Amino acid sequence: MKAETWFAPPGEQIPNNPSFAVLVYRDLPAVSAGADSCRGLFAEHGWVGSWVDGVFDFHHFHSTSHEVLGVVSGEATLELGGPQGERFDVSAGDVLVLPAGTGHRRASTRGAFTVVGAYPRGQEDYDLLRGDDPAEVTAARERIAALGAPATDPVGGDGVAGWR
Repeated sequence: MKAETWFAPPGEQIPNNPSFAVLVYRDLPAVSAGADSCRGLFAEHGWVGSWVDGVFDFHHFHSTSHEVLGVVSGEATLELGGPQGERFDVSAGDVLVLPAGTGHRRASTRGAFTVVGAYPRGQEDYDLLRGDDPAEVTAARERIAALGAPATDPVGGDGVAGWR
């Protein structure tokens, strides 16, 4: 299983990850089968602390954890990488693996857009930052740079292996 990759550009408010690319898997049957199936897939590969909801409509990032988002229903346009980033259209069955620091927000939705989110084991206690405080962003950059690649890919693909 091959992932599309995209490197988010660095920014002042949204740092993005200096080393790891965003991974995009398309049309995974275990994800489009629904939230329970998606949660099971992620847990099977060591990505835990899962939740079911949408994506915030404001730019934000996590400095203490990587995050996976599996689209279980609907469609959306997500902005990745903060204001300096790009838009990605996603639909049921798609999975985004966001390295720590990657800005993300929901720009628009179509249908009953729902995602399952999860984190590598040990990173479930994630932070949520908006980049409003320059000192906070500086500290976040240090945490992001120190956070290594997770042990496994959340869907069993080869994408996370490229982070090592």
